[in-house]
Amino acid sequence: MSDTKINHCSFCGNHKEAVKKLIVGEDVAICSECIDLCVHLIEDDATVVKTEESKTDTEKFDPQLIKAYLDDYVIGQDNAKTVLSVAIANHYKRIHKPPKDFEITKGNVLIIGPTGSGKTLLAKTVAKYLDVPFVVADATSLTEAGYVGDDVESMIQMLLNAAGGDKSKAERGIVFIDEIDKIARKGESTSITRDVSGEGVQQALLKLVEGTVCRVPAGGGRKHPGGDMIEVNTKNILFIAGGAFVGLKDLIKNRVKGTTIGFGAKIDSKSDDLELAEVTPDDLTRFGMIPEFIGRFTTTVSIETLSKEQLIHVLTGVKNNYIDQYKYLFSLDEVELSFTPDALDLLAENTLKLKTGARGLHTQLEKVLMPHMFNIQKYKTNGVKKINISQEQILKPKPIAV
Repeated sequence: MSDTKINHCSFCGNHKEAVKKLIVGEDVAICSECIDLCVHLIEDDATVVKTEESKTDTEKFDPQLIKAYLDDYVIGQDNAKTVLSVAIANHYKRIHKPPKDFEITKGNVLIIGPTGSGKTLLAKTVAKYLDVPFVVADATSLTEAGYVGDDVESMIQMLLNAAGGDKSKAERGIVFIDEIDKIARKGESTSITRDVSGEGVQQALLKLVEGTVCRVPAGGGRKHPGGDMIEVNTKNILFIAGGAFVGLKDLIKNRVKGTTIGFGAKIDSKSDDLELAEVTPDDLTRFGMIPEFIGRFTTTVSIETLSKEQLIHVLTGVKNNYIDQYKYLFSLDEVELSFTPDALDLLAENTLKLKTGARGLHTQLEKVLMPHMFNIQKYKTNGVKKINISQEQILKPKPIAV
C-alpha cells in the first residue's frame, strides 16, 4: 500500500475539493459524481433489458404464433386451436401485464371431444410452447377433503413437483383435469347427500380454479399435523378441463329440435362435431355439471373426430409422430423400419372402427411391432437391416418367438 494519501478521483481525476465527496480505498478512490453516473448507467441498462423482455413476452403471446406451434404437433382441429390460442394468449397477457386500475377476470378452458381426439395433447403442447410446468390430473380419482382418495389440492402438489419445488413457476403453470365429465352429478336435481366423486368434487374445485391460496406439504406426500407447508396461490394457474361428455350431443339435439317451430319446419341434419360446437352452459348443466363450475370455465372448445386421412397424418406427418418414434428405436439397433401405404391405411381404418382415436393407433403399432422389438438383437446378429410392415402383418401380427 502506498504511503501517499489519495486526494483525487481515480476515474475522472477531479480533486477532492472539486467534488462533494471522495471515497478512498487501498490505492484507489472514487468521487460522488462518478458514483451517480454509474447508478444512472445501471438503471438505463435495466430499463433496456425490461423493455426487450416485455417485447419478447408480447410477441410470444401472439395467438397466431401459438396456433402455428400447435399446427406442428396437432393435426386438424383448426377452430379448436384458434379458440384455445386466443384464450391462452389472453390468460398470460393478464399475468405478465396486469392493468393498474382494474382486474381482468381469469378464464379457464373446457375442452369437449371424443376419446383420442387430442384434448390432452393440445394442453400439453401449449405448456411446452410457453415453457411452464404442466400436469395431468384424473378427475375420477379426486374427492372432497376428508374422504378416501386424492383431494383437489393434490393437483397443486403435483404442479409444484413438476416445477421442481419452485413456487413462482408453479403459480404460472397449467393443470389439465382429464375425464371431467365423469364427475357430473347423477341427475339435474341436487341431492341432499353429496356424491363424493361427483357434485361434491365440483364444489370442492370451485375456489381452486377461480383462485385461492392453498397449503400443500413442502416435501410432497399427504398432509399431516405439524408438517411444513407451502402456500401456493392458484389465481394465475390455468386450469384446462377435458372430457368426452358421452350423451351430450343428444341433449343438444333435443334442444335444437325443441326450438324448431311451425308446420313443415325443417331440422338440419348436422354431424356430431357440429352439434358439440353448439354446446351452451345450459346443455352442460343438464348433463350434470353445476352452473357455478361451468361459470369458472369461460372458454369452451369442441374437438372434432379425426378422419382416416387425419389419422394417417398423425402416424407420419406431425412432429413426434408415432412412426418416427419407432423408426428411431429400431435405428438404435441399426435396423431400418418402414411401412407400406396400405398398412398405414389399414391402421387408420381399424382405429376409426374401434373409435379409439389417436391412442388406438399407438396400441395397434405396439401390437404389430412387439415381436420385432423382442427379436431385434437376433435380427442384428443375422444381418437383418430392414423391416417393412405390410397390410398382411397388420391383419395377422407375428407371434413373439421366445
